[in-house]
Amino acid sequence: MYFIVVAVLLGGGLWIFFTSRRSNKPKQVSTGPQLLQYNVYEMTSAELIVTVVIAMGILGGIGYVFYQHMIAALLISLVGLYYPKIRRKDLIRKRKALLQLQFKQALASLSSALGAGKSVENAFQEALVDLRLLYPDPRALIVKELETINRRIENGETIEMALKDLSERTQIDDIQQFTEVFATCKRTGGNLVHVIRRTASIIQEKLDIQQEIAVMMAQKRFESRVLAFAPVIVIAVLSFSSPDYMEPMYKGITGYLIMSAALLILLGCFGITKMIMNIKV
Repeated sequence: MYFIVVAVLLGGGLWIFFTSRRSNKPKQVSTGPQLLQYNVYEMTSAELIVTVVIAMGILGGIGYVFYQHMIAALLISLVGLYYPKIRRKDLIRKRKALLQLQFKQALASLSSALGAGKSVENAFQEALVDLRLLYPDPRALIVKELETINRRIENGETIEMALKDLSERTQIDDIQQFTEVFATCKRTGGNLVHVIRRTASIIQEKLDIQQEIAVMMAQKRFESRVLAFAPVIVIAVLSFSSPDYMEPMYKGITGYLIMSAALLILLGCFGITKMIMNIKV
């Protein structure tokens, strides 16, 4: 009986999830090559299925540990249908962080080319050659973006417009600040080489600080995750090794209320630690 209920609820939840996803997805009109929008991440069907299955499996296991009831575990596991939204935000953040790191290398190459006396247009082409050596994968984000910028320059667009489009699509502070400085310097006729070198130096120092903080926080994030799952492991060990000891927690309204309160407190602590670890420089 439990397996029938599990299959019906799981199948219904997945059907509702994928149906709503297809209906809410905007229709796209083919207008030529689409540039990457860094604030949007379209997960493939395989990524979506794997994410949902893993999230529902973990939540279902936690629900069974706290209630030892298949229906309760399944209902809690249905919350995993919302996890792809959280996962999508993490993937967007990681992709932006990767582009930001690669942009640091692009600035260094661009600054060197301008310092060698090359024009701005040739400096961008030289930076693309250097970054292709540094990132042999043609799918590297910064390589694709520099290819787009150089293609636009060849088609007669200004560098300022190409950089502005990049900053609008990425919504990364460092790229936006560099674009504003570059455009201002081009309009006012300032010392472009000196300004770009100074801007590149400031952005590189900022990124170095961010990397140091990320290294220091990596261990703390791991410790926070261990502490978050430790109570679940302790309850699971006690439940299966000493069922008589934990029996009052799984019988009667009082036991379920206590376990529900413990689960809510655990989720609250996990949310608070995640907020604390989310440091932005």
